[in-house]
Order: sequence, then structure tokens, then C-alpha cells
Amino acid sequence: MKELIKKLTETHSPSGREEKIRKVILSELEGYIDGYKVDKLGNLIVWKNGSSGKKILLDAHMDEIGVVVTNIDDNGFLKIDMVGGVSPYTIFRSKVRFGNVVGIVDVEGETGQILAENIKNMSFDKIYVDIGAKSKEEAEKICPIGTFGTFDGYFVENGDYFISKSMDDRIGCAVIIEVFKKLKNTKNSVYGVFAVQEEVGIIGARVAGYDIDPDVAIAIDVTAAGDTPKANKRVSMKLGSGACIKVKDGYSISDKEMVNVLRDLAEKYNIPYQMEVLIYGGTDARGYQNTKAGIPSATISIATRYIHTPNEMVHKKDVEATIELILKYVEEGI
Repeated sequence: MKELIKKLTETHSPSGREEKIRKVILSELEGYIDGYKVDKLGNLIVWKNGSSGKKILLDAHMDEIGVVVTNIDDNGFLKIDMVGGVSPYTIFRSKVRFGNVVGIVDVEGETGQILAENIKNMSFDKIYVDIGAKSKEEAEKICPIGTFGTFDGYFVENGDYFISKSMDDRIGCAVIIEVFKKLKNTKNSVYGVFAVQEEVGIIGARVAGYDIDPDVAIAIDVTAAGDTPKANKRVSMKLGSGACIKVKDGYSISDKEMVNVLRDLAEKYNIPYQMEVLIYGGTDARGYQNTKAGIPSATISIATRYIHTPNEMVHKKDVEATIELILKYVEEGI
């Protein structure tokens, strides 16, 4: 599983540019699925047929946050904007990758006082990217306006902790891949949706749900952790404490019956779990709830530190618990 997570997280595919990660995921699933399709928006939909006539949809978004080039000055420095939830403070003095080009993000400051003020009041208006170009013409050849970029992060294993860019939500993609690899003869048909453009407004999920029209949908995504020094007092989730069964977040309330079944299965099979109430954010579950006449939906989350940074951290045991809980739900949940 470690090598799978490394491969997924080190692939660079921001929202709206998911071609690379889609190919990686499909190659990993070869021999473990009964079929697949790529819809008009770019969602990768895979499935394994069952005999009951019921359909369970498992979702993880395959896009990641990033940036896009908006302008280039006369000296070849880039101006950028966010693609998804990128903070200028997070990206400041880090590396960003535009294909084969790596740039350094810094902030303008003509005097020490102005520099200090710009750092204090950071914004995309004040930061720039240095790609080593000597002129606007040179920069335009290698990184023209409209080029998408991502954090230039990489995978690290630190004991039971995995650290990388884009754990949000490549860790969810890894979970679904592992579930399909472990599925044998299932009574219910299982659909895996690797959705596009979650980070810019839950775009792909709603389309996929309309197409598949499942009986239930489960989004697998990351969630905030409240176990660092002086973390948000209203966030209870902890790394290493098991799969997070979401009750609600800022976008949706999970289906009560699904939450109860997931909790009962976790207790029945001694799968470590924790109940999640997130006071902000959201997942693709909202997209499925809003599809057609509505699809009963829930989310199983993996507690993650430092979300939307180049160094997102998850715990190995939480990932394993999530895989196990989903397998039990597929077998017994409906």
C-alpha cells in the first residue's frame, strides 16, 4: 500500500487537469474490475458486478489543489491565482511545479517595511513565482498564461505516518483501489468514482451520481485533525484513532441510517473508528445528495494534519481501518 500511496500522491494533476492521475489509477486497477468508462467531464468510473441488483457507489476525488499562471512581467516572473483552496501563506517560499518547470514563490517588497507589511498581509496580488526565466518571452515559451501548477511535494514514510502533498484526496483513491483489489464475489454491484474538480466546487460527483444512479453513495476523503498543540477545540478527530464516520460537515449531513450501519459494523468487527463532526468544509457526498431525486450518502474520512499544504500527514492504521470498514459495508451494509 505504501508504494501505491507514493505513486498516487507524487503524480501532479490539479483540478481540471486530471489526465495523468486517471491513467495511474486505471493501471493500478487492471485485472480487478469488470469494466470502466471515462465520462464527458473526465470522471473515471469503474465497477465490479454483483447479483443483487443494488448499487453501492464509492467516491474519492482524484484532483488536487494547485495554481494557474495569470500574467508574466517583463522580467519573466509569473503571477498566479489559486485553483482550489491554496493559501498564499502556505505557498509562500515553497516550490511549485508546472510540468517540468519548478518555480519558487516569493513576495514583493521594495523596502524592508513594505516587505514586512506584505508578508503580514499576504495575498496573491503580492506574491510571484520565479522560474529562472530571463525575460517575458522566455517565460511565455516554457510557462505561458493558463499553465496549471501544483505543490512540488514528495512522499515520506515516518514510522506509521505517511506525509506528502495531495493526500487530499489521493489517500481516498488509494483506499478505493485497495477495496477493489480485495473484493471477491460481492452480492451488490460496486462502483468506484474517481471524481474530477472536487476542489473547485464538487463538480464531478454530481455528474457521476446522475449517470450511475446508485442506491447509496459513500465519499472517502480527508478530514481535519484536532490533535496538534492548541488545535481547534471543536475538532475531535485524531490520527491513529481509526476511520472517521462523518455525522456532518459544512456542506452536508450524512444519512442517519448509513451512519448507524457503519458504526454497528465497526463495533461488530472491532474496526477502530471515531465519530466525526466537522465544523467547516465538505466532501463529494453533497454532490450525490443533490443528484436527481437524491441519493442517500455518507462520508468516511481519514484524519489528516496540515491539509492543503505540501506536507499532508495521515496514519497508516487509519487508512487500513477505512479499507476494512468499507469492505464490510459492501458485503453487509445494504
